[in-house]
Amino acid sequence: MKQILNCLESEMELWNLYSRKEEWQPAALDKHNRFSHMQSSNKNIVDPIVSRYLLENETSPIYPDNKRFAICLTHDVDEIYVPQIHKFANAKYFAKAGKILDSCKSVCSHYPKNKRSPYWNFNQIIELEEKYGATSSFYFMATDKDILRFRYDIEDLNGELGTIADRGWEVGLHGGYYAYNDFEEIVLEKNRIEEVLGKKVVGYRNHYLRFQYPLTMECLEKAGFLYDTTLGYESMIGFRNGMCHPFHPYNPHTNELMNIIEIPMALMDGALFTMTTRFDDAWQHVKQMIDTVSELNGVLCVNWHSNDFNCPFKENWVKMYERILDYGYQMGAWMTNGNNIANYVKGMNI
Repeated sequence: MKQILNCLESEMELWNLYSRKEEWQPAALDKHNRFSHMQSSNKNIVDPIVSRYLLENETSPIYPDNKRFAICLTHDVDEIYVPQIHKFANAKYFAKAGKILDSCKSVCSHYPKNKRSPYWNFNQIIELEEKYGATSSFYFMATDKDILRFRYDIEDLNGELGTIADRGWEVGLHGGYYAYNDFEEIVLEKNRIEEVLGKKVVGYRNHYLRFQYPLTMECLEKAGFLYDTTLGYESMIGFRNGMCHPFHPYNPHTNELMNIIEIPMALMDGALFTMTTRFDDAWQHVKQMIDTVSELNGVLCVNWHSNDFNCPFKENWVKMYERILDYGYQMGAWMTNGNNIANYVKGMNI
């Protein structure tokens, strides 16, 4: 990072990309007040050019057990009960496959507030990841306010969060839709999930990927978060600020790097399958990203929503996630959660 700070004249474009200068006072935002990749001057988002520069000018990171690169596995927990819209999507999926009975059952299904909901599937995800020697982060919501519909009460998961953490997986906060620029709301949600979990929460990603640079990071740092993983796009995979490494964000208000660590989210399920619905084409995009991050000794942050699992119309999404795990395992990646990645960065003083 120091190399970029010291080369403003010769490498201004890299510095502007790294610091997200075009987002400090953006000319346009989408309907959710997000900066869109369509507005960005970086048209080669799949190439982490800032990380390439850093690798040429600084020592390559060495990960635990001499791993060449890392895959940061994360899950946004948007749902723990099946919403009506998913029931109809599943019904359509079954009807198209000629499974009329299953289609009818999907529409009429009802899951009370208990573990019989197919989206109450954290053990299933953990067991899948265990097969590949991996761990991940689960980011849970702790708000009653949402733009679309009521999601769930975090108190419904009393006991479940502790079990996840006890197994070595991470519980983080999936900040509510209205939290990204509201310090008091972030603290309220943080306190609420910590009360249920019984321990501090250090990882964060905001719902809908709502993010304001650098205000969101300032709020999170002040609230006591170790790291954030919101910096990514909702409809495009790639490296938003040219980085495939965790980094300390630059704060234009203080002209200094911040203490909080950003693990930029580069690969999200919905964005991938928005780009293409063909599995093989999608896999080629994913493989290219993994190979690139491996080449640069970086970290690929993956966001695969927990409600993809046990969701029939997202069957290919689950297959893709397991292929990521399998390929990462074959490539010798350190596949772990955000907390472990952030603590590694903190310990290495990167």
